[in-house]
Amino acid sequence: MLFSLALWFAANAVTQGQETGKHPEWDRWCGKVYMPGFPAFDPGGQTVLPPSAPGQPLLNVHFVPRYSLYLEGEHEAEFIVNAALSPYFGQHPWPAEGEKGNGQSVFDFSIRLASDNNTLVESHVMVNSTDNIFRFDLSRLTPSLEPIPVVLDGAPRHGSSNPSWTAQSDVVYLPDKPNGTVTKIDKLNGGLLFRSRATDRNFTSFFPYGFYSSYDGFLGNVTLTNTSVLQRYAEWGFNAMTPLTNYQDAPDVFAVLDRMDMRFMFDLREYYKNLTMVQEQVLLARDAEAIFAYWSADEPDGWQDPFEDPVLAHDLIRKLDPYHPVAVVLNCQDYYFKEYTAGADIIMEDVYPIGINSTWSKWGTACNATLGDCGCDDCSGAAGVLNVPARLDILASHERDANLWPPKTKVHNPQSFHGEDYWSRDPTPAEEAAMVLLAVNHDARAIISWVYPDSDVLSRLHGRLAKVLTASPAADFLVGATRPVRARVTVGGHPDETVDADTGEQLNFVDAAYWVVGDRALVSVVQASNSDIDEQVVVRVPRAFRIVSVLWEGPSAEDTSGDGKAPSLGWWVKCNGLLAVKGLPAVTTSLFIIDLKKHLTQNL
Repeated sequence: MLFSLALWFAANAVTQGQETGKHPEWDRWCGKVYMPGFPAFDPGGQTVLPPSAPGQPLLNVHFVPRYSLYLEGEHEAEFIVNAALSPYFGQHPWPAEGEKGNGQSVFDFSIRLASDNNTLVESHVMVNSTDNIFRFDLSRLTPSLEPIPVVLDGAPRHGSSNPSWTAQSDVVYLPDKPNGTVTKIDKLNGGLLFRSRATDRNFTSFFPYGFYSSYDGFLGNVTLTNTSVLQRYAEWGFNAMTPLTNYQDAPDVFAVLDRMDMRFMFDLREYYKNLTMVQEQVLLARDAEAIFAYWSADEPDGWQDPFEDPVLAHDLIRKLDPYHPVAVVLNCQDYYFKEYTAGADIIMEDVYPIGINSTWSKWGTACNATLGDCGCDDCSGAAGVLNVPARLDILASHERDANLWPPKTKVHNPQSFHGEDYWSRDPTPAEEAAMVLLAVNHDARAIISWVYPDSDVLSRLHGRLAKVLTASPAADFLVGATRPVRARVTVGGHPDETVDADTGEQLNFVDAAYWVVGDRALVSVVQASNSDIDEQVVVRVPRAFRIVSVLWEGPSAEDTSGDGKAPSLGWWVKCNGLLAVKGLPAVTTSLFIIDLKKHLTQNL
C-alpha cells in the first residue's frame, strides 16, 4: 500500500497553477473584482447548454449502480438506466423508423464487465424513460478496493444495429469493513445510508443535522473526562457535526464523538491542497466509529482555486478510504460549476441571505453579475430566505445543462451568525426554520449550519427542527422516499406569483413539497413572505385523504426565543382531495403527514 501510494503521489503532484478565470492578478471573488478602481467584466465560467443538434433528437444514455458502494456479503445490487431524448446530448439521433410500442421506441441493451465481457444485465427500456431499475447478482463480481468498470451496449430493437450506443460506469464492490463506519449514497433518491457499531452493522437511513463546530470556545474544552459541552450539543437534538479541528489538535474530541455516536464530517479544508497532509489525516480518521464523510474544499469557486485541486484531493481520499464520500462547499451561483464539483460526491452550498445589502458591498462597489462581493453571490435582497431554494434549483439546473447525471446529493449550510460587515444581524427563529425547510423542499439531504456556538435562540430552534427531521416518521420520507415533488399552490384562487423587485423574476412565496411512501405522504409548506396572507391557500397534493399528524408548525415571525410554536394553522382536506388553510401568517412553516386514497396511490 505504501509503495502504491508513493507512485500515486509522484504521478499526481499538486500543481501550483494560477487561479482560474480572468485577471488573476486582481482581487476577485467568484471571478469578479470587488475592490474600487477596477473595471467590471464578465467573469466567465457560466454553465450554458450547447447548441442543439440538427434533425432528430439525440438518445442520451446513462447508467450507474444505484448505490455509491456495495459491501462483500451483500448479494444483490441494482443499476439505474436512463434513455432520455435530448436536443443537446447523446451519441446519435434516435432513428425515426425505430419500433413503436405504446407510443415509444424500444432500446435493447446489455451491461457487462469491462474486464471479461461477463453479462450482468440484458434487458430493454422504453425510449425517453428515466430511472429504470435493473437488479444483478453481486456474486458474479469479486470484492475489490478499486472500482470495477462496467459497460452498457445498446441499439434499437428492430432494424439496423447501427447506430449503436455505449456508456461506461463503475461498480464499487468493497471488502467488508470489520471496524469503523460505512456511508452509502442512494443515487436514485439522493439520501444517505449509514452503518456503524451503533447500528449493529446494519445500514440505516441517515439525515445529518448539526453545525460546523468551533474549536475555540467549544471543542477545545472537551477532554475524555469532561464532555459537558458535547453533551449539551447532543441534548439540543443534533445527530451530526463538522468539527473545525483535527486529530493532532483534538484527539480527545474525536474519541468522545466516537463514544457518543455523534456522527461527523471530517474537515480537510485548511490543507486539502497538501496531499501529504491529506494522507496523514485520512489515515487517522478513516476507521473512526462516527465518521460519515470528508469535507475537502471550502468555496474553491469563490477563491478561484485551480480546478485540479479538489479532484486530486478527492481521488487520494477515496484511494485511502473508499468507504466514505467527499463533500465540497460551493459559494458562487454560477462559476465553473462542472469543474469545481468534479471532485465532489456531495455538493454543499452556503447561501447566507439574511441582513445583507445585496446591491452595494462593504468594499464600496456595486454587486451584480460582473462586479462585487456582498456576502451572498448573486442573491436578491427582496427574495430573502427564498435565495436558499433558488440556489439549490440553480445547482440542479447546472447539472442538467452540463449533462451531469445522476444528480449529486445536496447539503444546505444555513446562516446562523452575523458580522464581517456583510451580515447585519442573525436570522430570526422564523427565518431560520424557513431556510431549513425550504432547503429540504428543494432536495437538500442534510443540514449543517455555520457556526456553533451560536446564540442559544438559534441552537434551540435548530435543535427542535433536528428532532423532527432526523427521526421517524419524517426521516423515513426524507431519506427513503423519492425526491421531493413540487406542489402547486394557489392563494385566493390564483397562482402564487410575485415579481422580485431586484431581478424581475417570479417569486413563489408559498413553497410546498411532498414525499410519498406507500399510502402516506409527508407535506412541507413554507410561507416565506414577511407579510401575512389573509386569503385561502390551497396546496395541490393529489388525492389527499386526511391529515394524520402535524409534526411541526414553526415559530411566528414575532418569536424571539426559538422555542415558541406557531398557533395551530388549521390545515384541512377539501372535498376534492386538496389541502387548504384559511390564511398563513408571515414566515411560517408546516410539516405534516397525510393519508392518501389507497386505491389511487399508484397513480400519484
